[in-house]
Amino acid sequence: MRKSHPIRRVVLATAATVSGVVLLLSLKPASDPSAAAAGAAPQQTAAAQESPQGGSAAAGSGTVDGNVVQTQYGNVQVRLTVANGKITKADAVQAPKGGTSDQKTALSVPKLNQEAVAAQSARIDSVSGATYTSTGYKKSLQSAIDKMKASAGSSKSGGSSKSGGSSGSAGSGSTGGSGSGSSQASGGAAQAKTVTGKLVQTDYGPVQVRITVANGKITKADAVQAPKGGLSDQKTALSVPKLNQEAVAAGSAKIDSVSGATYTSTGYKQSLQSALDQAGG
Repeated sequence: MRKSHPIRRVVLATAATVSGVVLLLSLKPASDPSAAAAGAAPQQTAAAQESPQGGSAAAGSGTVDGNVVQTQYGNVQVRLTVANGKITKADAVQAPKGGTSDQKTALSVPKLNQEAVAAQSARIDSVSGATYTSTGYKKSLQSAIDKMKASAGSSKSGGSSKSGGSSGSAGSGSTGGSGSGSSQASGGAAQAKTVTGKLVQTDYGPVQVRITVANGKITKADAVQAPKGGLSDQKTALSVPKLNQEAVAAGSAKIDSVSGATYTSTGYKQSLQSALDQAGG
């Protein structure tokens, strides 16, 4: 058998090596800049589509919670959904429950929700058989509407102050007007305050009342201290919610005592009057 020549083997080995290098160079990874740009573009487009939707939702709608109103059978609180300054939905996030209150709540709240949207105000009829719930609902509804209007007013004044600031760079007169408006707004915010009346001792325990006053009116009243223990727990639970409601409704300490809770009622009215004296009312 004839052996192959050494030079021939070297030539063949060199040719094989060159062929392998050529193949390796031809198999480079595909990193296409246009493909990467195409992958990034949809993400930017999606982000660009989301931001206008979020902005319009924030500017055109929102929810407002009314004050929690205590009734003889439990708390009532109304939440409004507002769009373009109109009530589109009303819900009672708190309502009396337990025993017969479950039936009355199930009967009255849906009707009150519908009437609130239809009337666009708190001037709605009470539901027969659920007077306390209806009264608490309307009070909480009115406070939610007041907050809604205040929020709308502040956003308008904010817009006008911005325009005043931009025009103020052209003239000092408009700058002075802008400063006057802001001082009025801060003065209006300062009118709301919380005052605690003096501690009144009764035969069954101390009574102390705290009120929130805005624009010279009582917007909220609470008994931070009241008789407790034994029968006093029942009398306090019966009388204090009524006294709180009457204090807000009357705007003064000239309210009726609750039958069966004379001492608590007397102490409540004395503490309430001292709170009003401190508030200047």
